[in-house]
Amino acid sequence: MSLRDLPAVDALADALAPTGLPRALLLETARRAVDGARERLLAGEAADAAALARAEADGLARLRPHRVINATGVLLHTNLGRAPLHPDAAAAAAVAATGYSALEMDLSSGRRGGRGAYVRELAAQLTGAEAALVVNNNAGALFLTLAALAGGGRVVVSRGELIEIGGSFRLPELMAATGARLVEVGTTNRTRLGDYAAVADRAAVLLKVHPSNYRIEGFTDEVGYGELAALAAEHGVPLVADIGSGLLDERAPWLAGPPPAWLTGEPAARQTLAAGAGVVLFSGDKLLGGPQAGIVAGSAHLVGTLARHPAARALRCDGPTLAALAVTLELYAAGRGAEVPFWSMAGLPYDALATRAAAVLAAAGLDGLGGDVVAGESLPGAGSVPGTSLPSPAIVVSGDADAMWHALLAGPVPVVARRREGRLEVDLRTVAPDDDEAVAAALRSACR
Repeated sequence: MSLRDLPAVDALADALAPTGLPRALLLETARRAVDGARERLLAGEAADAAALARAEADGLARLRPHRVINATGVLLHTNLGRAPLHPDAAAAAAVAATGYSALEMDLSSGRRGGRGAYVRELAAQLTGAEAALVVNNNAGALFLTLAALAGGGRVVVSRGELIEIGGSFRLPELMAATGARLVEVGTTNRTRLGDYAAVADRAAVLLKVHPSNYRIEGFTDEVGYGELAALAAEHGVPLVADIGSGLLDERAPWLAGPPPAWLTGEPAARQTLAAGAGVVLFSGDKLLGGPQAGIVAGSAHLVGTLARHPAARALRCDGPTLAALAVTLELYAAGRGAEVPFWSMAGLPYDALATRAAAVLAAAGLDGLGGDVVAGESLPGAGSVPGTSLPSPAIVVSGDADAMWHALLAGPVPVVARRREGRLEVDLRTVAPDDDEAVAAALRSACR
């Protein structure tokens, strides 16, 4: 290509129309491609403006929101949107998003009402709390709690709980942003009641944080919620328990039979409040299985203090989120929590999954030709129940795992599998049965 062969921006944008991107983006993409090609040609290099434009437009198109099939076996996959909503919750969100709703109107009086009042009542009832508050996510709940209750004072936390989670979110940095002063006690692996007691008389808040994405094992000690609550009461300061994952009740009464073994040790909102915590903070997604939100449940006095803080308005949820969360909480209140997609996926029997996996493998034409079904494991994900797994069969395919993995992503409906020990693995625990045929077709194409 020479300078005289450079295409007109409008014509190049027209050629990119099949990507479905807005005209404004196509024009800007075409303009950058022509300018980039011109610079290369002037530098004596080869350049193809059309190829540059197509590559950039294709990249932009891939950035658009896409439905994907999660075949990783990670039930709460942070990169893939965490918890899928129950269909009724998704429908409620759609109704709230496509029309008007009584978001801040009391229909009994006709006057302005409190946002999310019904959801707050549900959350309080399900956790045994006096009151509850809902904000945009659990990090927001922690920010608001420390800003409102610490008032720039000292917040005492174990060194073993100074967490960093996905996206480089670090507890000390969030705490500093609220104006609170961090007081570390104990060591990474051992913190005793006496460590808290030594500084409790100068504390504004005692904070206990569930280390949601790691587990310390071996020579360890930590202080339970009951002991910390008694110490906090003795010194007249609140105990704030950030339990993270959103388990409502350790008994999991919405499931048939006893709670699954993999839940052992996961803190639950109801029991943490019963142990004496002033407020507990947890996610509306994750183990709860609703939309992204942060829920604060606890004493009416402390929750009221949070609700009156100026930051509460900045962190509030919108109407569709509250609508979806209301339906999700109603499922638990009605004893139907097992219908929440997270719990229904977690409860799928191993043998039924193995039968599906064998059928997908055969439909993909890989049975005996580099494919097999082997014993594997699924993960709760998103920092929930760290260190635990659920037995699950996995479809494994030998060959170039990286090439096949990328080929699955390039399909019309991207399939996200996992790579382990040089093999491609597909776990159907996180795949809807209606998508099995699509997975088989994607494997057939990617593994040719």
